[in-house]
Amino acid sequence: MAKIANADIIASLKEMSILELNELVKAIEEEFGVTAAAPVAVAAAAPAEEAVATGPSEVAVWLNNVGQTKVAVIKVVQSVTGLGLLDAKKLVDKAPCAIKEKIAPTEADEIKAKLIDAGAEVEIK
Repeated sequence: MAKIANADIIASLKEMSILELNELVKAIEEEFGVTAAAPVAVAAAAPAEEAVATGPSEVAVWLNNVGQTKVAVIKVVQSVTGLGLLDAKKLVDKAPCAIKEKIAPTEADEIKAKLIDAGAEVEIK
């Protein structure tokens, strides 16, 4: 049997219509007992496994204790949450409580740093 060069095969594929290529793929699958979709399914599963390994995608910032500088903590909570001054005070008075939920871990770290600088005890859950 004469050996066909890869360039000849690629040139032949370029000349085929989509329908002809589809029929060729089906014929190859039947001849060799393989599935063309299998590598795609394996590749799609890998990112899902990586996401589990990297940690949570959404976290919550919890205010555990206000500390000595309650006014400073209220101002930080007000700026972080967008609440009015009275609503921010009510939220701080309820400590321990969630200040902001379902946020990215990087944003949670920033909020935690601001609250710690204001004198509060904070936890990311």
